[in-house]
Amino acid sequence: MARRFIIFLIIISNGCLCADTMTVIRGGEQHLSSSNDFRKNPERSFEPEFDLDVVTNVTSLAGQTAYLTCRIKNLGNRTVSWVRHRDIHILTTGTYTYTSDQRFQALHRPLATGSGGKSWSEWTLCIKWVQERDSGIYECQLSTAPVTSHAFRLSVVVPMARILSGPDLYVDAGSTLNLTCVIELSPEPLEYIFWYYNQKVLNYDSPNSRKFVYTERENEVTTSRLLIKSTDQEDSGEYSCRPSNSKKASVRVHVLNGERLEAMQTGGAAVPVLSLLLIVLSSSSNGFS
Repeated sequence: MARRFIIFLIIISNGCLCADTMTVIRGGEQHLSSSNDFRKNPERSFEPEFDLDVVTNVTSLAGQTAYLTCRIKNLGNRTVSWVRHRDIHILTTGTYTYTSDQRFQALHRPLATGSGGKSWSEWTLCIKWVQERDSGIYECQLSTAPVTSHAFRLSVVVPMARILSGPDLYVDAGSTLNLTCVIELSPEPLEYIFWYYNQKVLNYDSPNSRKFVYTERENEVTTSRLLIKSTDQEDSGEYSCRPSNSKKASVRVHVLNGERLEAMQTGGAAVPVLSLLLIVLSSSSNGFS
């Protein structure tokens, strides 16, 4: 059955009320409503609206690609722009990029049409090789009047590696050297962790090796331990831990060849400290006059 719209105009003579009403006949049923409702209600007027269920707090690892996805219903002929909040810089409009930084790109994906003929679409801001300075607020803006926007927060995580007991470590010859490398702020498991000795990759896989590596992960912290048994002076030197997603961390190891000496760092060199034994004879405590 075809839809019919019958409009009645009601005017109060004293001018205090002037309203138009609309009778909509669908399938034999009558519905009375104000035409203003059609302009105000986005469900009826098919005004664009954001999907508020999408993730707006996005965390990305430095060096990887970050994706901010804005999902919109009933976009129609409006355009979508991505704006960086800190400098109000328009990065993209539609699928066109308006910045000289080629790491930014807009991706568009139409979605299936829902009930009532309402269509959905996704507009994603893609940031390649994301850097710490890219952290901040980004806005997905629609060319409505006035402009409407939906804010997204990007947090770029830069993993940090450090070796405990650095930058210099002193051990006795014949003891076990234990170096612990801690990699923090790593939301994803590491692809690898390499240990270096004097800029060369350590080989700890051979059957007769005195070197062993143990790696474990808990939450966003990864720990790698390098153990060297029965150390000697040839084991002295620089040791580095280099994870796949961060800069290396280094420590310099000093193996003391059987010397029972304390060492301290002075300008990066090990200086022995001699302990002097002072014997004080007290006449009062020993009975001397």
